[in-house]
Amino acid sequence: MTLFWIGAIVLLAACIAALVWPLARERTQRGAAIVVAVAVALGSILLYREWSNWDRTQAAEAAEQSAMVGRLARRLEKNPDDVEGWLMLGRSQLAIGQYPLAQRAFRRADRLEEGRNPEALLGMAEAMVLQADGEVDERSGRLFEMALVLAPQSEKALFFSAVAAQKRGETALAIQRFETMLAMSPPPEVRTILEQQVASLKGAPPPATDAAAADSSTTPVAATDQGVGGAARVQVEVSASTAMKQRIQRGGVLFVFVRVPGQPGPPLAVKRVSVDLPVTLELTARDSMVPGLEIQAGQAVEVSAKWSKDGVATPRAGDPIGSIPYKVGQDGLKSLVINELSR
Repeated sequence: MTLFWIGAIVLLAACIAALVWPLARERTQRGAAIVVAVAVALGSILLYREWSNWDRTQAAEAAEQSAMVGRLARRLEKNPDDVEGWLMLGRSQLAIGQYPLAQRAFRRADRLEEGRNPEALLGMAEAMVLQADGEVDERSGRLFEMALVLAPQSEKALFFSAVAAQKRGETALAIQRFETMLAMSPPPEVRTILEQQVASLKGAPPPATDAAAADSSTTPVAATDQGVGGAARVQVEVSASTAMKQRIQRGGVLFVFVRVPGQPGPPLAVKRVSVDLPVTLELTARDSMVPGLEIQAGQAVEVSAKWSKDGVATPRAGDPIGSIPYKVGQDGLKSLVINELSR
């Protein structure tokens, strides 16, 4: 960011010099030269503030988070046996998306506690899941199981170990764990997801929700236009910026994910296609990774796209990516531009 500002100031100075120099050479025009220089400088600043899409607050917060993580890491170099410090470092790195480093911090805390700290186990597993775009694999599933033994009432351990059990085909165990979470009085939106999950695993129709009741009151014309479940869909036209087009070559794979912002775990929907850009895609409940954990009408979600040259979904530095916010059931077709590289 410092280099950006230095470059911007140099370019602005060069532009002002090019405009002002012819006036400044004439003694009678030097006052006008000063006015022009001030006008150009102020105009540039005002136009930048008006047109720039850079989130200054978010950038400042990210810089402060990174600085805090750096200070904490340096402190742990002097106190390598500080378990709480390693846990805090892992949580901080998890929050800013440094998943491999978060795994290392949680693993260090786990070793210091000799495998008896459920937070360290959960942190390692959660970092693995986030790094794998929400996929609960055998390694992370095993860690969730170990954490559940140490913390039987942990909602996070219950949920992810239930997902892992479901993937292993242990349906009865998955149902038991979801029902245990239901008995813990979760928030209404979480309860709805859990009830739908349990109903799906038992082969029963999902329980009615307020959104479903609202859908049933729509007019026949609206129902015809939307189609069955039409309101719970995400439609995006995925394209690439000019800079990213050079990195996107034929033969690669496009992944599109729908997530609830800030919510770890499997995405609500995912699509994997091998096509040229631009392309228009629709994601619905049919694209859910976990039955019952699906797109719902009225949800505020984040839709992200990732281009992989070798078909690997796991986030890696240098992959072309892009994302947009999306309101399910309200937003129609939206443009999603792949315009940056993952870090």
